[in-house]
Amino acid sequence: MGPQIMAQVVLAAEEEAESTSSGLSLLLPASSELWAGIIAFAVIFLVVWKWVVPTLNATLAKRQEAERSRLQEAEDAKLEAEKLVGDYQKQLAGARTEAAQIVEEARAAAESVRTETVERAQSEAEDIISRARDEAAAESGRALAEARRQVADLSLDLAEKVVGRSLDRHAQQGLVDEFLSELERESEA
Repeated sequence: MGPQIMAQVVLAAEEEAESTSSGLSLLLPASSELWAGIIAFAVIFLVVWKWVVPTLNATLAKRQEAERSRLQEAEDAKLEAEKLVGDYQKQLAGARTEAAQIVEEARAAAESVRTETVERAQSEAEDIISRARDEAAAESGRALAEARRQVADLSLDLAEKVVGRSLDRHAQQGLVDEFLSELERESEA
């Protein structure tokens, strides 16, 4: 068994060597085909380099320019939006200030109206009190005059009865009035 196995291994190695050398020839083209492929590749490369690459570069440049333009437009729009936001914020702050001022003016006007109304009410109350005092003083004066007249009449009636004869009412009335005035002055002092 030993020599047979060896013979088989050698045979397998030889077959493998033959298949490797014939496999390499399968991979490598013939030299005429190799030169034709190289020339075709060079022609295609030159065509691509001369006409396709510049067109491709121009297209890419246009795309880059379009992207730059869009980016610039977006930046401009962003700046414009920020400016508008700033303007709106200023207007809003102005509106808030104006609203606060209007509220303050309304508060001041309300306070002024309230003060004016209170002053008018106080003035009217003082006028009413003054008129009431004047009326009370006038009524008191009328009542006092009536009381004097009645006291004078009673005094004269009493004096007539005491004296027993008729007195000159007009002359005596002046005397009683003078006496009552004197009493009032003494009571006031």
